[in-house]
Amino acid sequence: MLRLTLRSLRAEALRLLLSALAVVLGVAFIAGTLIFVDGMRSGAYERAGTFDRHTDLGVYAERQPIPAALVDRVRAVDGVAAADGELTGTGGVLGADGRPVLGYGFLAAVPTDPALRSYQVVAGRLPDRAGEVVLDAPTVAQEGFTLGAPVRVGGTGAAARPYTLVGTVDVAGTVRDIGGPFIGLTGPDALAVTGMAGYGRIMVAARPGVDEAALATRLAAVTDAGTVVKDRQQILDEAVEDAVRDLRQFTMVLLTFAGVAVVVAGFVIANTFAIVLAQRTRQTALLRLVGATRGQVFRAALLESALIGLVASALGVLLGAALAAGMGALLPRLDVPVSGGLTVTASSVLLSLTLGTVLTVAAALLPAWRGSRVAPVAALTDAAVQPSRPAGRLRLAAGGLVLAAGIAALLGAAVAAQIALVALGGVLAFLGIVLFGPVLVPAMIRVLGWPVRRLVGATAGLAVANAVRNPRRAAATTTALVIGISLVSAFVVGGRSTKDGIERSVDAQIGVDFVVTGIGGDLPAPLAGELRARPELGVVHEERTAVTDRIEVRAAHPALIGRTLTGVAAGDLARFGPGTVLVHEELAAARGWRVGSTVTLRGRPFRVAAVVADDTPVAGGAVAEGHVLDVVDDDFSALFPRERGYLAEIDPAAGVGAAEARAAIEAVLGRYPTVNLLDQAAYKQMLTGTVDMLLGLVTALLGLAVVIALVGVANTLSLSVVERTRENAVLRAVGLSRRRMRAMLAIEAVLMALVGALLGIGLGAGVSASAMAMLARIGGDFHVVLPIGQLALILAVAVVAALLASVLPARRALARPVVAALADQ
Repeated sequence: MLRLTLRSLRAEALRLLLSALAVVLGVAFIAGTLIFVDGMRSGAYERAGTFDRHTDLGVYAERQPIPAALVDRVRAVDGVAAADGELTGTGGVLGADGRPVLGYGFLAAVPTDPALRSYQVVAGRLPDRAGEVVLDAPTVAQEGFTLGAPVRVGGTGAAARPYTLVGTVDVAGTVRDIGGPFIGLTGPDALAVTGMAGYGRIMVAARPGVDEAALATRLAAVTDAGTVVKDRQQILDEAVEDAVRDLRQFTMVLLTFAGVAVVVAGFVIANTFAIVLAQRTRQTALLRLVGATRGQVFRAALLESALIGLVASALGVLLGAALAAGMGALLPRLDVPVSGGLTVTASSVLLSLTLGTVLTVAAALLPAWRGSRVAPVAALTDAAVQPSRPAGRLRLAAGGLVLAAGIAALLGAAVAAQIALVALGGVLAFLGIVLFGPVLVPAMIRVLGWPVRRLVGATAGLAVANAVRNPRRAAATTTALVIGISLVSAFVVGGRSTKDGIERSVDAQIGVDFVVTGIGGDLPAPLAGELRARPELGVVHEERTAVTDRIEVRAAHPALIGRTLTGVAAGDLARFGPGTVLVHEELAAARGWRVGSTVTLRGRPFRVAAVVADDTPVAGGAVAEGHVLDVVDDDFSALFPRERGYLAEIDPAAGVGAAEARAAIEAVLGRYPTVNLLDQAAYKQMLTGTVDMLLGLVTALLGLAVVIALVGVANTLSLSVVERTRENAVLRAVGLSRRRMRAMLAIEAVLMALVGALLGIGLGAGVSASAMAMLARIGGDFHVVLPIGQLALILAVAVVAALLASVLPARRALARPVVAALADQ
């Protein structure tokens, strides 16, 4: 039986080639992900201690920033060779043309004591005193800066001011290389630029021979409450944990998409083995007739699947290594800050080989078991294959119930506002399609084939008859396609609906011509005041919120406040101004406040100008839902002087044109490299750009699953051609031309692909509609929007791919002479 299995495998290698290709692609996705992530992880471990090579101990604050005075106390402790404060934040650099250097600017306080410095200096030196700065070498080269020249640096704490460039450093591949300029300043300058109240930690170098445990005890004695002292090992362990935490999430995302590809490959493999083993019915029966047991036949089929899975998985690992190398080379070119070499570990290779082999064997289990049920008497009949069996009543009943439960879960998700119900509904609906497929898929093929028969004639009728001849096979073929296309469709519809909701939200809440946003953080503290001082600008409102006494206090502008309000329950919005507040209905009811009541906030009295209704979501957390009030900008600044916002809304003054207002804004922003000026259209594009990027990434990742499913269509068609060799020969003998034979197979492939695509689009759109209804109930103006163009493109791609998938089967069907094909057994 072993020799016979190996001979059968060699003889039918071409038949199993496409199923092996499905395994290769699925395993390549898994292996490529693991190899790529292993390279990133090894790089993360290497980079974790880059800036702590000379740090023996660290003093960290658990809640509040560390004041500069504590650094001096730590420096004076016996056994301390050097101590310096460190912080990291956001900063910006003005280029040689006076415009901000693009990219997220990473700012850090560089130790001034040589005993703590761990930077790799490319040219010049590190800053020793206030007023000096170092930049990363690529930024200096790009902008044409020279050592000793002034460079204007700014952040959220103040406007940009000149610093002397004293050196360049290499931070490439480190945690401080995030795609923008790196800015290194002394501690006091870093505090001033970032606006921070203190340092994030104190770096400590111990004197040679000093016991670090005893030194840690002495440091703990002089530090403030709420601080903790960590040794070098703890510092490195936490640095590694921070470095790989996001990597784990990235790995899970990639493996999720890889899992989808593997599941699709499993459907393709199972369908392939079902067809191949059905076509061996007579051969299997002959084996049974000459003495082979059912167990031997079953084990032979599993051995065949294991060998195919092992070989295909090995090829998949090789392809995965190439994919990982390609990703490593491509992502840096796209300005994605990743680093790490090609790291191939034994565990990743073994996992990929095992997964591919086990998947193939598992997919072949049911077809192998059915093949072993062949009775020996079948060898005496003329049957070439097992007859097609309709789906059982139990399966159809279960499919109907599961499909109904999935639809009910999708409908109920909006009412319950539970994302878990959306996911459950999608899974149940898909399982219902799988179970109900032997009835649903042939019915859809007949419906779609009706107009084709009217247009093409008898050739299309033959294609429809062939496609529905084996309902189980047709359902299994299209089901693999449903998985990938439903997920792609869900993300396409969900992405378009989300963008539409964001744009409507901007239209409703941002009723101004210009928006100024912070890059990577809050707006600089003096910015709003300088903008208000410009006579060309009429409205300047910095969006800010703070919480006090379980109330969310929001800054508001009298000219803009009416945009988000759904109604005024009492009072008059015209009375809203300095010294007054707008109280939202829920808060007014809870506190017993009415128009004219006095409200005390942080010791300052305010009068209630109006009680209003508002659909804008509150911050949550420590704030009771609906407990919100609004004060004017100046009152908010007096109550919460340190609170900053990330966005400011600006309108021109009366009689001032948009171009003149923009010029006035740009004149102010030229001193602030960490802010960005946008009009309303550009602001929408900024908010929705992330959706477009994620949608493109997801579509690319799910595209492999769709490719594998289309491989399944080609595989089914190719194996069906083998099964229908004599039948096709008879058709050719009675006059069917070669062109019509190709057309028949092409129509058959297109019908199966269209059914899978339509079911996938319907399922994906249903899941997205449920998710949008849930979001609308939680808060926001969301509803489902069908991007007809993109969905039509998905259908077109499926049709074109199906036409391509029919080329090789058609060539195979026409390759043999008619007489030889008629004699085929």
